[in-house]
Amino acid sequence: MTIERRKKGRLHETCAPSDLAFLLIIYFLVIAGFNVNVGFLVDLPHRDSARLVLEEDIMRFDMDSGGSVFFRGAALSIPAAEQEIRAAIAGNPGVAVVLSIDALAPWQQVVFFVELAQNLQVETFSFSMRERS
Repeated sequence: MTIERRKKGRLHETCAPSDLAFLLIIYFLVIAGFNVNVGFLVDLPHRDSARLVLEEDIMRFDMDSGGSVFFRGAALSIPAAEQEIRAAIAGNPGVAVVLSIDALAPWQQVVFFVELAQNLQVETFSFSMRERS
């Protein structure tokens, strides 16, 4: 009596491609669970909400192309801007901070200012890019 030996099969003969696809799907689902987004959490107003801000409650800051911050025509450092905002919030918690940014301003300076407003828990913060002329 002779015993027949089985031949070793190749990968596509030994496992079904559907099993492999299923395992890859499970792998990517598990990996997707580890994706962590790091950024700013900003509470945006609801579409239907309306908030009135008085002109005297608005603090207007300007950022030039070099990243310098100006308030009422005077250049300020970020810590000095923080002191100005902190003093205004102490007197009136409903202060609105508006930042007008030059298109060539360094993005990191903009991020520092936005982070400053977030850390001081400014209720109303707005920024816009100035158009180049």
